[in-house]
Amino acid sequence: MDGTAVSREELLPLLEAARWAPSGGNGQPWRFTFALRGTPGFAALLDALVPANREWAHAAGALVLLAAKTVRDDGKPASSAAFDAGAGWMAFALQGTLSGLAVHAMAGFDCEKARAAAALPAGVEPQVVIAVGHRGPPEALPEKLRAREFPSDRVPVEQFARELE
Repeated sequence: MDGTAVSREELLPLLEAARWAPSGGNGQPWRFTFALRGTPGFAALLDALVPANREWAHAAGALVLLAAKTVRDDGKPASSAAFDAGAGWMAFALQGTLSGLAVHAMAGFDCEKARAAAALPAGVEPQVVIAVGHRGPPEALPEKLRAREFPSDRVPVEQFARELE
């Protein structure tokens, strides 16, 4: 990412796409908390990242905490909340890519720091922190990260799917 800011106007279509993701019982348990570059919220979410992610994510134009509401309004567990939040993430990521942005989710973060930064209430659990930004030149990355800037291999379908007879 090139270190330039992502505006609220650029980010809102990604959030709108997430709004239309499917969810069990139409519960829509995803909760996105975003912080734009140069704000105290951005610094707080950046501080929640593990050092290896902070090393490159500091150049993002926005950081977004995706959380899942794991307790329904009636007090019962929302058993598919993480799955449904993943659908919201996918819609967010696809729209970001279509918009020409770089979008990268990270599981490497301190949940409690992120929870505090976003002031998440009980029953809402952090899932990932997402870096959103304008693409920068690969040469801007440290050498060890630059070597990873290519699509990763995918496992063959036969390794994760089977027909039940």
